[in-house]
Amino acid sequence: MGMTIIDAHSHLWLRQDTEVDGMPIRTLENGRSLFMGEVRQMLPPFMTDGRNSAEVFLSNMDYAQVGAAVVTQEFIDGIQNDYLMEVKRKYPDRFFVCGMCEFRRDGFYPQAERLVAQGFKGIKIPAQRLLMKDRRVYLNSDEMMRMFRLMERSGVILSIDLADGDTQVGEMEEVIAECPGLKVAIGHFGMVTTEGWKSQIRLARHRNVMIESGGITWLFNGEFYPFRGAVRAIREAADLVGIEKLMWGSDYPRTITAITYRMSYDFVLKSEELSGREKELFLGLNAKGFYGFGELPELPYIKNMSE
Repeated sequence: MGMTIIDAHSHLWLRQDTEVDGMPIRTLENGRSLFMGEVRQMLPPFMTDGRNSAEVFLSNMDYAQVGAAVVTQEFIDGIQNDYLMEVKRKYPDRFFVCGMCEFRRDGFYPQAERLVAQGFKGIKIPAQRLLMKDRRVYLNSDEMMRMFRLMERSGVILSIDLADGDTQVGEMEEVIAECPGLKVAIGHFGMVTTEGWKSQIRLARHRNVMIESGGITWLFNGEFYPFRGAVRAIREAADLVGIEKLMWGSDYPRTITAITYRMSYDFVLKSEELSGREKELFLGLNAKGFYGFGELPELPYIKNMSE
C-alpha cells in the first residue's frame, strides 16, 4: 500500500472482571461478556476464550497493514497495567501503551508516580466515567492538576475520553492553560454524534492537543459502512482545526464485532472528501509524530480467499 497506518485508539485485556457504577462486567464465553446487567458481544464470536491478546491484535494489524497501535484503557475492562507493560516489553516497536490509575477514588497520585517510574509514556483517563451516580471527579481538582504537572515534566502523554458535548471542556481548558507543555490526545472524535461535539474538537487549537477517532464507527453504527457521516465529520473537524491535528483510531476490538479491522479505516481511504495527503496524515503520519513511533515494518498486502 505504501502508506503508514497507525491505530491511535485500541484496547487489550486477558480477562474482564470488574465493576462500573456497581454493575459487574465479566468475561463469559464465545466472545461475550456480562456488561452492565446484560450479555453483550464484547469480542468477535470466534475469540471463544475471551482473551483479547496482543498476539491476536498483531495478526489483525499485519493483515490490515497497520504498522503500530496505541493501546488505551477503560474502566469497563479493568485496570490492565501489568499486562500492557508486558506487551510493551515484548513488542516495543508496534505498541505505545497507556497506564491507568483508579481515578474514581481519592489518592491516585502515588499510582501515577509508579506508572511514570515503570516507564509508561502515556496515562489514560476515561473521563466520562468520572461522572458517577453519587459523585463527580473534576479534571481540574488539586490531585488531578498535580498529576498533570508530573506528566508534563516527565513527557508523558495524556490520553483522555470526555463526556458528551462540552460537559468537561471547561475543565480541560484549565488543564491546558496550567500545563501548556502537556501532550493531550482526546478520543472518540469528541463524541461526534452528540450535541456540542465541536467544542471538544476546538480544544485541538491548542498547540499540544490532538483529536483521535477511536470509536467513530461505533458512533456512526446506525448508518454503517461506508460511514459517510463519519467522513463528513472528519472533513468538518479538519476545516475547524486542521487535518494535522486529527488521528485515526479503531477502538479495537469492540468495533470489529460489527465490521472487519480493515473496514475500520478503508472507508477513509475510499472517500473522495479527503485528498491523498490528508489521508496520509490522518491515517498514520500525525500519530507517528505525536507518539514518537520509529521505524515500522513493511507489511505486504495478502489476498484473501474471497478475492
